[in-house]
Amino acid sequence: MALSVAVLMDPISGIKTVKDTTFAMLLEAQRRGHRLLYMEQGDLSIRDGAPWARVAELSVKDDPKAWFQLEAAQWRDLREIDVVLMRKDPPVDPQFIYDTMVLELAQKAGVLVVNDPQALRDCNEKLFALQFPQCIVPTLVSRDAGELRRFAAEHGEVVLKPLDGMGGRGIFRVKAGDSNLNSMLETLLAGGPHGEGRHFTIAQKYIPEITSGDKRILLVNGEPVPYALARIPQGNEFRGNLAAGGRGEGVPLSDRDRWIAAEVAPELKRRGLIFVGLDVIGDYLTEINVTSPTCVRELDAQFGLNIAGQLFDVIESLGTQAA
Repeated sequence: MALSVAVLMDPISGIKTVKDTTFAMLLEAQRRGHRLLYMEQGDLSIRDGAPWARVAELSVKDDPKAWFQLEAAQWRDLREIDVVLMRKDPPVDPQFIYDTMVLELAQKAGVLVVNDPQALRDCNEKLFALQFPQCIVPTLVSRDAGELRRFAAEHGEVVLKPLDGMGGRGIFRVKAGDSNLNSMLETLLAGGPHGEGRHFTIAQKYIPEITSGDKRILLVNGEPVPYALARIPQGNEFRGNLAAGGRGEGVPLSDRDRWIAAEVAPELKRRGLIFVGLDVIGDYLTEINVTSPTCVRELDAQFGLNIAGQLFDVIESLGTQAA
């Protein structure tokens, strides 16, 4: 059964097709005969309590010079669409939250939204991992600079990061007593006039195994893809993120990786998080990516997989039930 599949994403004109996971999803949906509809963040609205969107018919081609074609956009009731892929990149700011509220109206009318809008609001990609304490390193989330300094002193070397970043932006590695620690905390906490922190900051004990890579493990409806992409820092850089210059190398999942996936999977399925990326360094879960997980194209290319195909097997099953 052919489905109408709408995607909400950042501008398709600016993607890098060779590594864009959303593009892999669109290619697979089109290959299966589904109708593609395209929208961006500014295209959502609510009319008299009903979710609407300005959507354009979309066709895609795996050609780095001419990878998409859009027809004229038209306003349409989102309740008439079968599936919406919510693939807007972070930050999860107020506008992102409002988007999920519009999509939730469509979901309540029977539209399959991937991932679940409420889960996108509830599951901060840094904080959600803390619901699985058996899987993580010592971690502190605080607005208090003194507490964060004490945490660094206790563990010797820590990684500091904001709660709303992506791609390695705003992440610091620091040792206790480092003269730059106060400056880092001022930047992350965005302190107020009386020295109080306005922004939560997360501190995690540094994991030396980052030199072997920050592994991205993809789960489709709770089932892990059998290979992870280890994003390995290059040169003097400690961040493995591909956006920060890391090199991606596919590796089989270890027994520990599979154990972590099994610990997390039931809660993901309960929340309607169909496509998720776990970040694992060494033996520890560091983040759970729910907004727009990546690395499909790289893993497909290295291992001859079709991860988007696995995803659309699930979407077709759920979408047909909803229809």
